[in-house]
Amino acid sequence: MTTDAFLEVNNGNYVNAVRGFLKNLLAHKLVDAVLVPVELPSGQNTVQTLVSNPEKLEKANPFAPVLPVNSARILSAMTKKQTSNRKMAAVLKPCELRAVVELVKLKQVSLENVVLIGLDCFGTYSVSDYLRLVREGESPSDHHFANIRSGNDDTLVREACRVCEYPYPVNADIVIGLFGVDSVKELMVRGMTEEGISLIQTLGLPEWNGGEKRQSAIDEIVKDRIIARDGLFEKTSHDIAGPEKLLPVFESCVNCHNCRDACPICYCKECLFDSPTFEFGADKYFDWAERREALRMPTDTLLFHLTRLNHMASSCVGCGLCQEACPNDVPVFSIFRLVGDRVQSVFGYVPGRSVDEEMPLSTFREDELQEVGYE
Repeated sequence: MTTDAFLEVNNGNYVNAVRGFLKNLLAHKLVDAVLVPVELPSGQNTVQTLVSNPEKLEKANPFAPVLPVNSARILSAMTKKQTSNRKMAAVLKPCELRAVVELVKLKQVSLENVVLIGLDCFGTYSVSDYLRLVREGESPSDHHFANIRSGNDDTLVREACRVCEYPYPVNADIVIGLFGVDSVKELMVRGMTEEGISLIQTLGLPEWNGGEKRQSAIDEIVKDRIIARDGLFEKTSHDIAGPEKLLPVFESCVNCHNCRDACPICYCKECLFDSPTFEFGADKYFDWAERREALRMPTDTLLFHLTRLNHMASSCVGCGLCQEACPNDVPVFSIFRLVGDRVQSVFGYVPGRSVDEEMPLSTFREDELQEVGYE
């Protein structure tokens, strides 16, 4: 069951329309706080901020084309240890929502007293590109949506966003939609759950009847994204085919583990690679060097990536923040996205599609993987 309503947009200011919606949630005490991207005083970044005072939403910009942190990590930090009787609305992009769902299954996020508000997403810039535009005196949001409305290719949009086939929320309580909507005049607000529908009805939002146009717009966007995704997969498959190609790809890895730390799915309290298992005395290194005649340092860079792939490939949501975190441009996103897609296809699993869908690597089914001969 769903219900569709809309927010009226005045003077083309769609961001202000969403601010008004969030302010009403707080003003009517429907929630106690809102987690939403807010522009920093300098204007040089837009980051998730927990807001309890409606007046502090004046700089909220949930459509800002930047993703400094996947907010699933924030919700995990806030709810994993202890939940609250106070209610929070969390405004998230689709990849963040999907990561939240995966972490709920892993018992790293609790959705008790959390209202999920999902946004359509045309893509995001890297933090560095966002900052560069600001320093050049240009609004990143205006730059982004000017390209969208004119139909121009926005070359600053991150590769991960260009190949994302889920640019729309699939698992939120409330969806705020841009696709198939004349955002100069209105924004769609769709209640996807009983909680979401109740909030929309309480606020008395007017009914919206543009569902068919929206679905048509989504289908067109997804079709283009899938073409781009398949092109990336083909190139990546060629670039890493065989050890003679794979090994050089990771040559610039310095074992900083930034990709792991940025990943919303990696959640282990103690990573194996930061544990005593990988702490060795000097003689051990000398022994290895003597056996091999030369020992690349730091060691185990490829093992680190292969182990991480083994742990999270089935749950990779393709946010691409692993790539953003790499200081040496190792193409970790394209490799992880390719492997993740292959693993997920084997199990017919879409990460983040539903809280009720069991994770394949934590579930045994007798009829699974029959084609490899195990009966």
